[in-house]
Order: sequence, then structure tokens, then C-alpha cells
Amino acid sequence: MTQFPPASEHDIAVVTEQLGRQARGVLGIGARCVCGNPTVVITAPRLDDGTPFPTLYYLTHPEATAEMSRLEGRHLMVEMQDALATDDDLKAQYQRAHEQYLADREQVEHVEEIAHVTAGGMPTRVKCLHALAAHSLAAGPGVNPIGDWALRESAWSPAICQCANPGAN
Repeated sequence: MTQFPPASEHDIAVVTEQLGRQARGVLGIGARCVCGNPTVVITAPRLDDGTPFPTLYYLTHPEATAEMSRLEGRHLMVEMQDALATDDDLKAQYQRAHEQYLADREQVEHVEEIAHVTAGGMPTRVKCLHALAAHSLAAGPGVNPIGDWALRESAWSPAICQCANPGAN
């Protein structure tokens, strides 16, 4: 896993504002908007209260999360799931994304309860575009083919600032 810089107090405040609740378990920032505000946080595999948390890469940017919800409502996941069932190359790439995600999380902390669980339905289902897009944004293009697909279909882009407080970082 790429070493991400730790989240600053300002980053935590921005993420808290983005989420509309206190940010929990934030270890670092996995991706930023072009203006510098957090887009994806790296979250602890076990939260402070002891809860296992499988979503290492967590999408926080309000416009990005809204767009992933829109794509889910448009049933893009059904199209992706159908492609996953029939495209062996896509299936193999998605399996590798799953394995890479598990390896990244293990580098942070081993949590037995979630040892073989990733996020977004990997490696056999397409369950949450938010988690898959977050993985793609943090890991970079070419790692998670389903996350990359969601980002290509998205009207949102990290290269165009849509933050409430652009440049606040």
C-alpha cells in the first residue's frame, strides 16, 4: 500500500463537515480534490470502540458520494454485475483488486473478523460503488476495474473542484 500522509486536524474537520457527523478512525487521506480537500480517507480496520470496519478506503466528498448514489440508482451495478458474470478478464482483474485491498488493509492491522472481507462486494459481486470508486481513487487507475468504470461513468471528477470550501486545505 502506498503510504498516505496522516490526516491533519484540518482534514478531520473537513471530513466531519463532508460527512455531517464526526469522522471516525481516519488514519490518512487516500485521495484529494484538485483544491486539496479530502476525497477519500484511509480508515482503521478496527474503530476506537472495537468495531471491525472493513472499508479501508472511504469516499467522503459529498459530490462524489452523490454521484455514486445516482449511478447506483441508474442501476449501473446491474450492468457491471452482468459483465462480471460473462467477462473472464474483468473477473480476474476484480479478483486481483480484492487481493490488493486485503493486502493493503493487512498492512494497517489484522482484524480476524474481517480477514477475508473487502468492500463493495469484491470479488464476486458489485455491491457499493462508493467503496469501489474510493478504492480506485486511492489506489490509482488500473487497480480496481469496477471502481474505474464507475468513475468513467460519473459526472463528478476530482479534477474539477465542487467543494463547499474550495482551497480550504
